[in-house]
Amino acid sequence: MDRQTRPLPTPDTDEPVPRRPRRGWRLLAGLLFVILLVVVGARLTWSWLNPLGEETIDRSSPVLLKSIQNLSRYEAATGNFQVIVDLEKDANFLPDAIKGTRTLFVGVGNVDAYVDFSRLSKDAITVSPDGKIVTVRLPHAQLEKPNLDNRKSYVFAQQRGLFDRVSDFLSSSPGNQQELYMLAEQKIADTAASSDLRNRADQNTKATLEGMLKALGFTTVVIEYSGEP
Repeated sequence: MDRQTRPLPTPDTDEPVPRRPRRGWRLLAGLLFVILLVVVGARLTWSWLNPLGEETIDRSSPVLLKSIQNLSRYEAATGNFQVIVDLEKDANFLPDAIKGTRTLFVGVGNVDAYVDFSRLSKDAITVSPDGKIVTVRLPHAQLEKPNLDNRKSYVFAQQRGLFDRVSDFLSSSPGNQQELYMLAEQKIADTAASSDLRNRADQNTKATLEGMLKALGFTTVVIEYSGEP
């Protein structure tokens, strides 16, 4: 028998050909990826070639230990102080707008009160024959130099004349605050000296020694002070 071959069906030319959406999404994703690479590369290149960028390099030398001192003192009390320094400098024959400065500086620091046990004499501690009474002769508490906190101390306000502004602009170290710190330290030291800080340190030292010596078996502890407070 002869086989009959049938012709292949041909598509109807009047029907629209369906589009392929996947190909469009792939092109869009590729384009976005290229744009992302260009943006990231541009930012990296600018950060590397930025002429206005700054780089911090620490070339400090290693810390040198010069000496070690043994401490033989008892830190008995600490006073916290705050002072506002109002420093004004005026010219004799010029107005403040031309020549003159006024600075308000807030100084915050502390002063330690301590008892120096290295100053005790050989007979500073005496014990009664029965071993129940001990007498301790102490020096009065002293005040350490004020320690200003650089993080809390700051210039609150400042007014400068025209000449002072130009001078600070041309100076290699404008706005030198050393004088302000020194004034703040001196005022804090004077206030600490007139306060009850040393008396409080004497009382704390006495209470500490009484508790320690009674724990050692002494029933009576006598604390005496030598010299002026």
